[in-house]
Amino acid sequence: MIIIFFKSYFYGCDYRQMALKQETLTPLGYYLAKKPVSKSKLGRMTGITKDRVGNLCNNIKSKPTIEEVYLIGLAVDGTYEKLMEYLCDGIELRPESEWDVTNAKEDY
Repeated sequence: MIIIFFKSYFYGCDYRQMALKQETLTPLGYYLAKKPVSKSKLGRMTGITKDRVGNLCNNIKSKPTIEEVYLIGLAVDGTYEKLMEYLCDGIELRPESEWDVTNAKEDY
């Protein structure tokens, strides 16, 4: 505690608040938190770096590529379908009434 106070005093930032700040998990992060696999092991199995796996789990702005989702799905569940169903839950096509066919150009 003394070291943390010293660092916060010396560097001008409050490390106590930073330690209390809760990390935000992405949907992929929540999914992987339920599975018994570490980020290091997942990285070794898939070839994705541990830092990239950490970013995919914690950073809302990072978006996984389809290759990463496929490899992570294979490594964790054996198939990628379960992971895709979890990540894409709630995604649907727009209702047909919103499809604008009057402005669409037809190539005849």
